Amino acid sequence: MYVLIGGAGMMGLDLAKTLLPMGHTIAVLDTDPLACQHAREKIGVMAFEGSAVNTSILMEAGIRKADAIIAALPQDALNLAMVTLAKHYGVGQIVVRMSDRDFAEPYQLAGATHIISTTELAIARVVNAIEYPQVDAMMHFEQGQVEVLKLSLPQQCSIVGRSVAEIAQDPRFPEGTLIIGYQGHPHEDLIIPNGSTVLESGSTILTVTKPDLVRQMITFMGLCT
Repeated sequence: MYVLIGGAGMMGLDLAKTLLPMGHTIAVLDTDPLACQHAREKIGVMAFEGSAVNTSILMEAGIRKADAIIAALPQDALNLAMVTLAKHYGVGQIVVRMSDRDFAEPYQLAGATHIISTTELAIARVVNAIEYPQVDAMMHFEQGQVEVLKLSLPQQCSIVGRSVAEIAQDPRFPEGTLIIGYQGHPHEDLIIPNGSTVLESGSTILTVTKPDLVRQMITFMGLCT
């Protein structure tokens, strides 16, 4: 994919570093000549010096052939303008970083396909770390109606040595919760487990559940200490 990134700040450059090894063609746009130079020389992506909301710069960067744009400019008003222009030029995937929640509806109306609230993500991560220290990572889906948890299984965990089928049949296992991923060792690939998969000590699982069942899930596993 050809991806245009508006903004060569920390987020924009980190995105470029991450996406480039995945095989994407990346170009960043920024008014800072030093940031553009860094993008070219240190990261190895194309960089266009100028405003990401300037139509001439966007045309020079090839917005008409872009498969996706990421609006990661420092101000929501600028990001909104970039989203609007990307929609005008027919870009299929339009991802925007949102700082102020009040811009959510304007971004949707302008044509953003994905709106990422950096503030809400940071707050959620901090709250999860305080509320559920046993959880390695937690992701919210469908406006927080579904949670996906990444959990490490220590030796004392009550589900170690049991199969997925046994766990699912345990009446204490939260109804509607599913184990959807299993990694036996950090260097092994993540697999989709079946009923006969036995969970081992030191492994990692992914589970999907409802927000009000997270505490019950952790307690059932014996991770509350």
